[in-house]
Amino acid sequence: MKSMTIHGLDEELAEKIREKAAAEKTSINKTIKKLLEQALGLRPREEGRHAAEFAEFCGVWSDEDRDEFDRAIADLEEIDESEWR
Repeated sequence: MKSMTIHGLDEELAEKIREKAAAEKTSINKTIKKLLEQALGLRPREEGRHAAEFAEFCGVWSDEDRDEFDRAIADLEEIDESEWR
């Protein structure tokens, strides 16, 4: 496995990396590797991290919402044969 050194990281970027590593309870090295893999498309990004925050805008219905909708359109499920002649 290769080792690489990154020169010239500004303090803000270095701090963000340290914060992310601490939040994920992992090493700085593993955190940087994960970020690079995701950025280069070698590892899929974590799904669903923010999905709950936007659920109300994404058409996610509760069971009650679905049942209410099904009741509201129930008459549209009926076929009137006379209209198809």
